[in-house]
Amino acid sequence: MDARDPELKKELNATLQARRELGEEYESALVDSFLEKVDQRIDGAVDRRLRRQLAEQQMVTARGARSPKSTDSFGERYGFGIVSMVLAIPLSAIGGGLANLPGLLVAWAGIVGVNAFQAARTNPELFRGRRHRRSSQDSDWEG
Repeated sequence: MDARDPELKKELNATLQARRELGEEYESALVDSFLEKVDQRIDGAVDRRLRRQLAEQQMVTARGARSPKSTDSFGERYGFGIVSMVLAIPLSAIGGGLANLPGLLVAWAGIVGVNAFQAARTNPELFRGRRHRRSSQDSDWEG
């Protein structure tokens, strides 16, 4: 509700005009009527604000309930694994053919590194230590 609400200003002017026309004996009734309208406007504004805040809170709760794993679909992970294995064949052949065993090890180190990075991106808790995971689980029970 705006402090300079033109509709409410019109109501106040109408109430003051009615008071001038009707006299002081109707003043309390006119003031009560005007205050009732102001009260209704305030209630409406508060209701809208509460509904908006409740909707925002529900959105935050719904977003917080999703785990990071749910952002990456199973198909994306499965596809990444297939592409990685398909590319591993020619990379192994090229690395092994050009530099024998060291070339093969470098090719597979690259393949494992790319897959480890993808796994860490889709599941950040995968490479954290056991002690860190246990302490984060314990803290959930304390609070």
